[in-house]
Amino acid sequence: MALTLFVCIVLLMVLGVPVAFALAISSAVAIFVGGKYPQLVVFKEMFTGIDSFPLMAVPFFIFAAELMSGGALTHVLLRFAAQFVGHLRGGLGYANVGSSMLFSGISGSALADAAGPGAMMVKMMQKAGYDRPYAAALSANAAIMGPIIPPSISMIIYALQDENVSVGGLFIAGFIPGLLIAAALCVVNWYVSKKRDYRSTDARPSGREMLVNTIKALPALGLVVLIIVGIRFGIFTPTEASVVAVVYAFVCGKWVYRTLRWDAIPALTSRSALLTASVLLVMAASQPFAWILTVEGIPQYLSELIISWELSPIMFLIAVNVLLLLFGIFMEPLPGIMILVPILAPIANALGIDPIQFAMVVVVNLTLGMITPPVGGLLFVTCVATKTTLSELNKELPLFLLAQFVVLMLLTFIPALSTWLPHALGF
Repeated sequence: MALTLFVCIVLLMVLGVPVAFALAISSAVAIFVGGKYPQLVVFKEMFTGIDSFPLMAVPFFIFAAELMSGGALTHVLLRFAAQFVGHLRGGLGYANVGSSMLFSGISGSALADAAGPGAMMVKMMQKAGYDRPYAAALSANAAIMGPIIPPSISMIIYALQDENVSVGGLFIAGFIPGLLIAAALCVVNWYVSKKRDYRSTDARPSGREMLVNTIKALPALGLVVLIIVGIRFGIFTPTEASVVAVVYAFVCGKWVYRTLRWDAIPALTSRSALLTASVLLVMAASQPFAWILTVEGIPQYLSELIISWELSPIMFLIAVNVLLLLFGIFMEPLPGIMILVPILAPIANALGIDPIQFAMVVVVNLTLGMITPPVGGLLFVTCVATKTTLSELNKELPLFLLAQFVVLMLLTFIPALSTWLPHALGF
């Protein structure tokens, strides 16, 4: 069955079949060819794949992000980030990174970051004299922080695949990698702005203006604090935190910022439902795929094989990075996590690699695939949102990809960057 499974999934992916359908069809074909189990197993496992209490957090976090976006949160965060650096050389580039970092703490999605604050910043940067392809490339790379800085949909899905980590622990662990990515992008922006002489014409805002902008941004920034503090001190579970986030986002948009209209809620709900359905469909379809791998003993076989090679933990992580970088070019992070984590996580655990460090390496690595040509989904979304051609965008990517790769290597060789904060907070 395993051979049939892999042949089918490769063929279907090459033919461009959507990931969820490719996973389900290949599982059904493998079971049919194997002849040992009834086809009912596919439907049973698909139901099992989404019959999970922690998974309920996904639609609520998505809806909370939509409500905050509909409540003019993006404009508030842009003003807050720009006031500190907008007057510097390359200042709007720094503001782009800063606003994406702040919005990441609400959306949990790279695509949402690119289509929201990223697209707005590109327009502002172009008006200020920045090259549009450069601004678009910076926005696409900054959006990578979406699935890394909590709350993160990718980390919720990861925790469901590996029982050695918790959603709360992964949320906390994402802070330092997210900040490292932001710092790396700022270094690239400093270099390019100096080389191309991207100067700012904006005057530094007065202390009063900065105070007003900061006060206005505090309710939006409070959502991240509420989620992390609530989870850390056991006030609510990550799933309950997602519901609290929806209520908080609604109150902020409707009565704090007073920009969320009643007639906008149906459209926001519809977008949230469509995105949730796509995530859950992939989640459900991946379950029979993983079940076949398990009953065929593939994870156990690979674990024993790799352990027999006597690789050091570092060599294993390097090999995993190569695999994931290649894998991420052709597949989105969520199905990548659901297919590969059940195979790789037990091996990493057997080699003594901290589960949280391994989770960070996997999530960051697969997320980078979204900005890696030729298939990177973020690149296409950014091109559409910013009216930039893919060829123009690709010319600006090498420095950014180098910076992202440096961060990935730091996470690989320095475990404390991923593990120190969650361990210090008791996760």
